Amino acid sequence: MLAVLGLDTRAESVYRSMLAHPQAGVAALAQATGLAEEEVRDALDLLSELALVRPSAEQEGRLRAVSPDIGMEILLARQQAELAAQQQRLETSRAAAAQLIADFADLRPAEPSPGVEQVIGLDRIRECLARLTREMTTEVMTFAPDGAHTPESIAAARPLNEELLKRGIRMRTIYLDSARNSPHTVEYVNWLSERGAHIRTAPILPTRMIITDRSTAVIPVSSDDTAAGAVVLTGQGTLSALCALFETTWASAQPLGQPTVRDAEGLTGPEATTIRLLSEGFTDEAIAKRLGVSQRTARRIATDLMDRLGARSRFEAGVRAVQRGWLPSHPS
Repeated sequence: MLAVLGLDTRAESVYRSMLAHPQAGVAALAQATGLAEEEVRDALDLLSELALVRPSAEQEGRLRAVSPDIGMEILLARQQAELAAQQQRLETSRAAAAQLIADFADLRPAEPSPGVEQVIGLDRIRECLARLTREMTTEVMTFAPDGAHTPESIAAARPLNEELLKRGIRMRTIYLDSARNSPHTVEYVNWLSERGAHIRTAPILPTRMIITDRSTAVIPVSSDDTAAGAVVLTGQGTLSALCALFETTWASAQPLGQPTVRDAEGLTGPEATTIRLLSEGFTDEAIAKRLGVSQRTARRIATDLMDRLGARSRFEAGVRAVQRGWLPSHPS
């Protein structure tokens, strides 16, 4: 039960027996737990290392188990420190990988790859999208992880999308769930739906992506700055994979007109995503970006989840979420 906190089954059994029988020695603990005395001594070494047992102030040479409330705080603090160290190692690895990729990019010849075209700058991206819009004949599939539309972006998009729908182009778009909180975005999406577009929302999307006629895909070079540059992909294998990704996401996404759906644990899509990201050590800023909401909203969702779990720290929230069945006990 406490393995997730670094306590193996034997050590947990000995710890519980010491709490139930404070005066028990090694022999008595072995009898109570069904372990060999050598196994009890090994368990005591581990418990001592984790500070769950301490020398007794009343009986020299004996050990006593610390109370469970203090013991769990010790284990949680230890796990939090390990998690922070792991997160720091991960960030260091990412920085090293990014530097390696950059160094390699400087060394390799700037030869175009088959089926891949880089488009740099907002003007060229818009020209590329305008050309694809003119040439498409059947359908367009879009991931739109930018959150709510601004009135300006809606005004600019209306004529183009209306023209596509009049041409009979099948339009399917997946927005983030946060778009439901924007009245003018919902009004615009309803306007599109009335003209034949199909709109759904998902709690999280991998990147911005536009696929036209299942033959060309446009994705940003950087999700942090979609105007900096884009990659136009036309390779058959790549397009098959991207189309499959869209179809899988579409199948699990929720039509915008339907009320918010909760899973078997009573969690909305954004809540389930937030608790998973919290357990993986993501910051409020990173969670907000994934959900397409403000940091304040991401922090509110996280706080509400912690209150529902009765957790005092984010790591404890992850532990309790596993215990409640909100997260798998053995994540892949």
